[in-house]
Amino acid sequence: MDLRWYWNRLRSMSAPELAHRVLEHRRKSEARKMTGGWSRFKASGGGSTPTLAGLADAVDKAAPMLSDAVAASAAEILAGRFQALGVEWPKFRIDGAKDSLWHLDPVSKRHWPSDVYCFDVKYRGSTTMGDVKYAWEFSRLQFLQPVALHARYTKAPEALAFVERAISSWHASNPPFVGVGWSSGIELSLRAITLLVVTTFVGDQLSPKTLERVEEILRGHAFWLARYPSRFSSANNHLVSEDAALYLLGAACPFLDGADRMRSHAERGLIREAQLQILSDGVAAEQSPTYGALTSECILLCALVAAHRGAPMPDVVTQRLSSFAEWIFWLAEADGTVPAIGDDDEGRVFTLGQHEATYATSVAAAIAAFAGRSDIVPPHQFTLRNALADQVKPAARPNGTRTFGIGGYTVHRGRSKDREVTLVVDHAPLGYLAIAAHGHADALAFTMTLDGQPLFVDPGTYLYHSGHHWRDWFRNTRSHNTVSVENAEQSVISGAFNWSHKANAHLERVQAEPFMLEAYHDGYEKRFGVQHFRRYTMDGGSLILHDALTGGPKRNVELVLQLSPDCEAKIEGNVAVVRRSDDTLARVTFPTGGRLTSSRGEDRIDGGWFSPHFGSKIPATRLSWSGELGEAVAETRIDLI
Repeated sequence: MDLRWYWNRLRSMSAPELAHRVLEHRRKSEARKMTGGWSRFKASGGGSTPTLAGLADAVDKAAPMLSDAVAASAAEILAGRFQALGVEWPKFRIDGAKDSLWHLDPVSKRHWPSDVYCFDVKYRGSTTMGDVKYAWEFSRLQFLQPVALHARYTKAPEALAFVERAISSWHASNPPFVGVGWSSGIELSLRAITLLVVTTFVGDQLSPKTLERVEEILRGHAFWLARYPSRFSSANNHLVSEDAALYLLGAACPFLDGADRMRSHAERGLIREAQLQILSDGVAAEQSPTYGALTSECILLCALVAAHRGAPMPDVVTQRLSSFAEWIFWLAEADGTVPAIGDDDEGRVFTLGQHEATYATSVAAAIAAFAGRSDIVPPHQFTLRNALADQVKPAARPNGTRTFGIGGYTVHRGRSKDREVTLVVDHAPLGYLAIAAHGHADALAFTMTLDGQPLFVDPGTYLYHSGHHWRDWFRNTRSHNTVSVENAEQSVISGAFNWSHKANAHLERVQAEPFMLEAYHDGYEKRFGVQHFRRYTMDGGSLILHDALTGGPKRNVELVLQLSPDCEAKIEGNVAVVRRSDDTLARVTFPTGGRLTSSRGEDRIDGGWFSPHFGSKIPATRLSWSGELGEAVAETRIDLI
C-alpha cells in the first residue's frame, strides 16, 4: 500500500516539488536526534502568559448565550465522556501522568506506537490499527476549550484541575517528535491554537508548572511547523492551519525566538492563501463547504486578533472571507445545513465538543458579523466561534438563481407545487492543486431539497485512512447524482487523497426563468471517446434531466439518484415514486429501454448507503438506471407532487 501511495504521489509532483521533498526528507532524518525529551524546548521562565488579543473580552460578553452550552459540554468531559467522528471513546480519567489514551483508536481498541519517531509511524492505509484520525482527534486537546471556558465563567476548581492534568499528561506522553501526535502539521496547528485559547481563558489561574509545560509544547510546535511547512501539492487547508498557528504563536508568545518574524511571515502566507483557497466568487478551492469553513475559520481568527492588536490585515482578506460567507449563504437551508459536497472530516478551530451539523453556516455567520455584512448571515447555531463578533440575526433567505462561475456551482431556489425547492448543480473542477485531495468525482451532479428537507443528496464522506474501498466509494462517480460510463469513474482514483486523471467540467449557459442550465465534462473522452452533456430544466412542477454522450458511439451507462435516508421509493417499470413517511414527494420517470433498480443498506459497496457524518454510514435508497446512452438525449423527469 505504501509503495503504491508513494508512486502515485510522485507522479503528481513537479520538479520543484520533488526537490522540496528531498530537502524535507533530509530534515526529517536529521531531526531523529531531537527526540530526547523537552530539554531542547525548555521554558524560559518568567515569560508572559500567551493571550489572544480580544478573545477573552468577546467570550465574557457572550457569557449569557454561551454559559449553559459550555457547562453541559464541560460536564461531559469532566465525567470522562468524549465523542467525535461518530464514535464514543471508552470512559476515561486523566491523572496527569503518562497515558496511552493519547494514542488510542477507540474503534479498533488498539494503540498507535508511542515510542516511535513520528515520521516512521505508518498510518496510511493501515488494515490493523484503524483510522489514525481518531487518535489525532483526541490529541488535538480541543475538548479543553469548553472545560477552560467553564473554569473562566464559574471558577470551578475541578475544571481548572482537569485542564492542568490533561496538559501534564499530554506533555509526559508525547515528547517532541515521538508518536503519531507529531506526524501531521495540521494536528500540531490545531493543538497549538487550542492551547493558546486555553491560556487566554484561564492562563491567570494556571500553576507556574503548567505554564512551563505549555510553553515547552508551544516551543516544540513552533519549531516543527516552521521546519516542515505544507508546500506545493500539499499546500491546502493544512498550510492555512500552519500559517494560522504560527501567526497566533508569534502574536501571543513574545518569548518565542523570532516571534515577530514568525508572525510577519505567517501573515503574508495567510494573505496569499486567502486569495488562493477562497476563489474570487467565494467558492472554496478545495470544493468542500466544510473544508472551506475550516480554512476560513483559521483566517478569521487571525484577522480578529490582528484587528484587536491594532494591526488589521488588508481589506482583501475580509473581502475573500465575505465572499465565502456569501457562497454558504446561498447553499444554506433554513436549518443551517448545506449540501455534503466533497470531503468533511469535521475539522474545527473552535468547538464545544459537540457534533456541528451547521458548522459551515456558523463560520459564515461569524465572518458576516466580523465584516459587517448583515445581508449574508445564514441560519446557524450560535456557538463559541460566534462569540468572536457581535451576534447578528439571519438575513432573509435568497431566492432566484445564482451562479458561482469560477468555483463551479449554480443554486436555484424558488417555489414549485407549493413547495420551496432548492437545487444545487455541480459544474466545478475536481478539487485543489495537483492531487485534489478532498474533491469527489461528482461533475454535473446535483442535490435537491423540498421545504428545506433533503430529497436527492450527496452521499457524504464516511472514512479516510482506514476506509479502503469505502473511501473510494463515497467519492466516486457512481455514488453521486450523475451519469457514469462503462462502470468507470469520471476522474480516476489513485490513492485515498489522490487522482491520476481529472474530469474538467464546463458550464455552457444558465437561464434564470424558467430555470435552465447546460454543462458538460470530458472525464470519459480519453478512455471512451465521449463527453457527458447534461441539461437541467425546471418546467412547472418538474425537474427534467437531459443526458447525452457526445462525440462517440453509444455506451453502457448508469444514472443514479441517491435519496435522503428518510425517503423510500416504490418502483413500477421505469417509474419510481418517492415518499417520506406518508408524504408522497415525487414521481421519477426514467428513460425507456433500460433497467431500473433500487437498493438500500445491502451488503455490498453500491448497496445504498449515506454518511451523515465522519465515521458513520446508514442505509439510504439508491435508484440506479442502467442502459445505453449516445448522442440522442435521454430524459429523466422528476415530477414534484
